[in-house]
Amino acid sequence: MVFKKLVLMMMGCLGCAGQPTEPSTEKTESKSLIDESVVVTSPRVKLGDGRYLAYRERGVPKNISKYRIIIVHGFGSSKEMSFMASDELLDELGIYLLIFDRAGYGESDINSKRSLKSEASDIEELADLLELGSRFYVIGVSLGCYPAWSCIKHIPGRLAGVALVVPFVNYKWRTLPKDLVKNDYRKQLSQWVIWITCYARGILHWWLTQKVFPSASVLDGNPQFFCERDLEVLKNTPGYQLFTQDGLKDRSVFDSLCSDIIVAFGKWDFNPLELTDPYPQNESSVHIWQGVKDKVVPVQLQRHVSQRLPWIRYHEVPDCGHLLVYDTAVCEAVLTSLLLGEDPPLYKPKLADH
Repeated sequence: MVFKKLVLMMMGCLGCAGQPTEPSTEKTESKSLIDESVVVTSPRVKLGDGRYLAYRERGVPKNISKYRIIIVHGFGSSKEMSFMASDELLDELGIYLLIFDRAGYGESDINSKRSLKSEASDIEELADLLELGSRFYVIGVSLGCYPAWSCIKHIPGRLAGVALVVPFVNYKWRTLPKDLVKNDYRKQLSQWVIWITCYARGILHWWLTQKVFPSASVLDGNPQFFCERDLEVLKNTPGYQLFTQDGLKDRSVFDSLCSDIIVAFGKWDFNPLELTDPYPQNESSVHIWQGVKDKVVPVQLQRHVSQRLPWIRYHEVPDCGHLLVYDTAVCEAVLTSLLLGEDPPLYKPKLADH
């Protein structure tokens, strides 16, 4: 029972909530790009190292778009994730969205050498292969923000703007204040996550896929990790199939999740809290969007990040938690702030509460 609770807490802290998916509006022929025994139903591009990345497109056609945005999904998600901005807004502003399966997710190939730099390189190469232009926008969601941070560090000149939506915080960042993290159980859990995925992966895989004992489900709706608004989203969400027992039986799927955890929560080659403003002439902008009621990433930590990096535009969403991308008004505010520079008063942070 202790192990079950640990697994549940680990999944909750990673933000592994089931994600509603959007029905595809495009028809693509089933085709095999590498192995004829594998049926791939989405368009894919071949990277320089031979791997394939799958993607889907939304919004106006790329060739007539004014803004081109790559959305980076989080842990256990895929290109089918929801980003609830309306089609009307995408048409009005001329927005083209590109949502791709990160390495090892969905229909994209595994990268056995996954790293912070490789995540940024994948995004840059994807943009070049699909001819998004010399500069493009990036929106990272939850754990998908570590590739976005890597882009800010390694390819800042390619970015027209970046939005980090409920970005996770790595407790190994050296300059996090001790008074904020000393008693934060998430810090201890992140250490357990690394240990388990490195040294007890086989046991974890068995526990999540066995059927003798009821294992921890990420859709249990544990209020320890989700506020009321999040729980309402989960209640009306069918969930992402990657986290069914049958989905996790695929060891390659499971190992890809583990590699994502290790890179995200392991030691980084830079500290985001020590980054200097890469856009001193305001040629681009970087934004953080945080739910005040978020139980996965505490608002106090995000406020500290924003205060350490005053060049980042910080927004807070009252009465919302970790699942911001399922709120149409918030998604549209993310876009208009990133693209048009708007700053809705509703999302102005109340830092006096800090």
